[in-house]
Amino acid sequence: MDEKLYQHYFDALIKGDKATCNEIIMDLLDKDVDIRTIYIDLFQRSLYQVGELWERNKISVATEHLATAITEGLLGLLYPRVFGAEHNGKKAVVSCAVNEYHQIGGKMVADIFEINGWDSHFLGANTPLDSLLEHIQEFQPDVLALSLSMYSNLPKLLKTTDTIRGNYLHLDIVFGGQAFRWGGQDDMLKILRTQYFPSLIDFENSLKP
Repeated sequence: MDEKLYQHYFDALIKGDKATCNEIIMDLLDKDVDIRTIYIDLFQRSLYQVGELWERNKISVATEHLATAITEGLLGLLYPRVFGAEHNGKKAVVSCAVNEYHQIGGKMVADIFEINGWDSHFLGANTPLDSLLEHIQEFQPDVLALSLSMYSNLPKLLKTTDTIRGNYLHLDIVFGGQAFRWGGQDDMLKILRTQYFPSLIDFENSLKP
């Protein structure tokens, strides 16, 4: 991704300039830029930068929420290509932890599954444990992916993961999210058959044959 283009996009995102962001994405699609590049080098990078600015009190909560909302809207522009891959028969459930209301990371993970031929069900933010267990029973996924953005929600994620492992001994569980910059992955990895991915590119590489 060209650095000048990225900065142009990021400046528009921070200003809430939806039209310019939309124009940039449409131009990239017209040029057949790989959607993985857009997800990783544009969406993920810009949202990480937004989060860092918010943590340093350089931008307001409102600006952070606006940037997230714009990005969620832009994801929809890519869906015709996201869901165009031939399915390989594998299934995944993607969910956020209880009390976790930042869902865009999980949504992007679900899309990466789809891009790679999986049938993924994204359950959204703040999914109750009982509902998650019920959906796993109904859908019978090969993998469960859990997303965590707020470190304070780690105890709830640990409880969720431990309960799921107790009910589904052979279900592979993967996890990630910005919260793990502060630690906690070692506690999660103590639960059997769990795997941590620090970034979308690491996660996608794991899906390749």
